[in-house]
Amino acid sequence: MKKLILIFVVMFSTLAVRADIHDNAGTSASAFLKLGTGAPEAQALGNAFTALSHGTQALFWNPAGAATATTREFQVSHMQWFEGVGDSAIAYIQPLGKTNLGFTLRYLRLSNLDCRNDWGGTCDITGQVVQDFVGTVSLARNFFGFLDLGATAKYINETNDGVRHINPAFDVGGRIRIGRNDTVILGIMGQNLGDKKEVPTALRGGAVLNTKYFSLAGELVKYVDDKARYGVGLVIHIPEELVEVATFDIRVGYYNRENTGYAEEGDLAEKIGLEDTSKITLGFGFYSSEVMGYGLGIDYAMLPSGALGTAHQIAVRIQF
Repeated sequence: MKKLILIFVVMFSTLAVRADIHDNAGTSASAFLKLGTGAPEAQALGNAFTALSHGTQALFWNPAGAATATTREFQVSHMQWFEGVGDSAIAYIQPLGKTNLGFTLRYLRLSNLDCRNDWGGTCDITGQVVQDFVGTVSLARNFFGFLDLGATAKYINETNDGVRHINPAFDVGGRIRIGRNDTVILGIMGQNLGDKKEVPTALRGGAVLNTKYFSLAGELVKYVDDKARYGVGLVIHIPEELVEVATFDIRVGYYNRENTGYAEEGDLAEKIGLEDTSKITLGFGFYSSEVMGYGLGIDYAMLPSGALGTAHQIAVRIQF
């Protein structure tokens, strides 16, 4: 146990070394894989989800988190991004003895686009300008009661203005859960492992402290085409005995992405006083185990992004 914890701590600490901007910043293809579709809980917590990941949302972030699922779970999610970009996904977990099998399908699209011609005049590109598909298969399993391991194989079909690229990639992750009620969890993973020019390969490491009334998570990530970045998130748990019908989580996060100017007047971020930051994230989660005999969860995330606007993501999941 001590040796495993030491290994995780050493691997996590290597991410803390400050990294300068990479020479190939922004040059990896399939950049949409960084968006966090399918995991609004992760986005609401400033991307600090590698250690905290669980259920169907783990399939999009750290497959090791799916190892603790004990029932079948289905999720559908949608993210409304900037400039009319829509990003939808479905996910499913099927327990198979001590191993959990997971599947996801994701579709990102952008229809119609304003552009400039060779003479500087305006023009319109009509139809489906961007169509990106991702299909994944995951396996996750718990070992020794405290070690979760998971792996994901990805099929990526990226089509931008009629130009298609098809690439494979893989995620490999692990978590160590410490304490009777998972008081501390350490997580690490390799994300989008493959051709670094075709997919945004990343190394992620995180930790979470869990109590009955709150969880505090932190994470470091290094993409191959970006400098090292960090995120922190706080979850306030409102127990079912207080709400009486369900558990309710309030989430807030911070991710040190670059600010992108000021939000326009009337934008939701401007209305709540976050018009000048792209680093604060917000969200909530609701879960009840007694909805017509099924478990029902709803998660929402809001990402203020300055002049770009505010992105929203929502997911609905059912356990049966």
